[in-house]
Amino acid sequence: MKDNKKLTENDVTPETIFNMQRREVLKKLGLSAAALSIPGLAQADLLSWFKGNDRPAAPAGRALQFSEPAQYQAKLTLTPADKVSGYNNFYEFGLDKADPAANAGSLKTSPWQVEIGGEVAKPITLDMDDIFKRFAMEQRIYRMRCVEAWSMVIPWVGFELSKLLNLAEPTSHARFVAFQTVYAPDQMPGQKDRFIGGGLNYPYVEGLRLDEAMHPLTLISTGVYGKALPPQNGAPLRLTVPWKYGFKGIKSIVKITLTRDQPPTTWNQGAPDEYGFYANVNPHVDHPRWSQATERFIGSGGLLNVQRQPTLLFNGYAEQVASLYHGLDLRENF
Repeated sequence: MKDNKKLTENDVTPETIFNMQRREVLKKLGLSAAALSIPGLAQADLLSWFKGNDRPAAPAGRALQFSEPAQYQAKLTLTPADKVSGYNNFYEFGLDKADPAANAGSLKTSPWQVEIGGEVAKPITLDMDDIFKRFAMEQRIYRMRCVEAWSMVIPWVGFELSKLLNLAEPTSHARFVAFQTVYAPDQMPGQKDRFIGGGLNYPYVEGLRLDEAMHPLTLISTGVYGKALPPQNGAPLRLTVPWKYGFKGIKSIVKITLTRDQPPTTWNQGAPDEYGFYANVNPHVDHPRWSQATERFIGSGGLLNVQRQPTLLFNGYAEQVASLYHGLDLRENF
């Protein structure tokens, strides 16, 4: 059953965390202490003057054809579709959780191409028609854990990233995989304006070790809830790595590059003491400003019945992925 009430940050994230995050953004953008002390500023929408009223609504995604492999249809309580599409982080469209849904209709997702290159024998560029012809889609129900200590359970539609990388034939020199979001400032207001975009350097970039990228759980997602991804969720294709914090799930990908050296990543560049390259979900390693021991699950309820639950090591996927990090200090390599 859908919950039609408008979501607010307080539905899922403790207000103290929420306010600290916004104040940090304001400070990094050079706003004065006086501005930070304006009554209600921390609680109000940071971008209240950027309503996006002149922006087109995000189009509804088309229905996709996909299989449902039994091993990936986890018996978990799903987050309602309207919350998956209406509450997310995509700073290219604003800092508030509702901003992507309100403003991402400006993103043009067709035509779209993704380039795979670097340390590969066969560099290749594919459009979305190529992708849907070459790769069979399947639904996978995964946990999603945000670094902000809230979580969802989402039925993604997509295909294993390894199949795309194998098409380009990685060479023996390939050790990492770098990803890049589209750079389109005229369509993405956060890329055009530092205040709207949280002061990040764009385009957004992310990376994985090659063995992480080739793991069977790692997806290129093209849909959610049986339909093509809406722009606010990273249309037309995004990365889904369920044992890592959500910011690793780079959206609207246009470039994938296999590299010898560890690639830069956006949040690690912006705040290396807070956001590591690995970003594995770990209840034993806190964020410097809040605990990661528990999380708030976004289900069908509202403010008064939000579920708090223990955070699972590797977000519940330890049996499948812990071996990737044998001998690695997870506190140092956070």
